[in-house]
Amino acid sequence: MGADTEVLSRDPEIQGGALVFAGTRVPVQNLMDYLASGQTLDAFLLDFPSVTRGQAMRTLRLAQQALVASGT
Repeated sequence: MGADTEVLSRDPEIQGGALVFAGTRVPVQNLMDYLASGQTLDAFLLDFPSVTRGQAMRTLRLAQQALVASGT
């Protein structure tokens, strides 16, 4: 993951190897599920206080870049 290791991490011992926010046990999928269901970023951050706003915003930017790069 390179320069993004401070934002995201993956470890087979944490959440079965799911991609999580670094320093937490919160899967990135939780953020995507919140947003997909119409919840706000603020609601997500209130429910998962171990995730910082900076981590969430950087993750969303990475997802956006990946989508644009893949052409979808």
